[in-house]
Amino acid sequence: MYNNSKDIVWVDFDSLENFMVDVFKGIGVPEEDARICADVLITADKRGIDSHGVGRLKPIYYDRIKAGIQLPKTDMEIVKDSPTTAVIDGHNGMGQVIAKKSMAIAIEKAKKMGLGMVTVRNSTHYGIAGYYLLMAIEAGMIGITGTNARPSIAPTFGIENMLGTNPLTFGMPSDEEFPFVLDCATSITQRGKIEFYDRANLKPQ
Repeated sequence: MYNNSKDIVWVDFDSLENFMVDVFKGIGVPEEDARICADVLITADKRGIDSHGVGRLKPIYYDRIKAGIQLPKTDMEIVKDSPTTAVIDGHNGMGQVIAKKSMAIAIEKAKKMGLGMVTVRNSTHYGIAGYYLLMAIEAGMIGITGTNARPSIAPTFGIENMLGTNPLTFGMPSDEEFPFVLDCATSITQRGKIEFYDRANLKPQ
């Protein structure tokens, strides 16, 4: 799609992922958490979802940590717990870390009880929702993930941003070579994709 640009610089995934790890560590994210965050972002790029990949590193994560909007060190707290459910307070830590660990908790509960559901409050942007859905699918389970979002789309006949995109994913293993995955939102496209085209001085085709 973008091969018509003479300014393309090709970078292999491993180098890009290592770069992101170094950036996250440089702003105070512990190494293990930095690798989780980088893996979520590089997974988006590998799947062609460039609206949620490395292009989000500075405007979403670096800038927000520097501004004190979110914290580089994640201190999750389980505030309610039952055999099948849990409520997590993320205390404004790294959304990817919170989401991955929360899905892991849900999976463990489902293995024991047949159902696991975890809700999270006080979290931050967690990248592509499908990353965590695939964790459930790889464990042989049906998965659902979703999140609220800041107002960024106008209602029908409106001109002001009033509604969130509120991403929702649903999926399950299949008897094909790939699982069934539905990853959707209430908007026509992602804000990150619009920002990508703006940075690249390209027009959507």
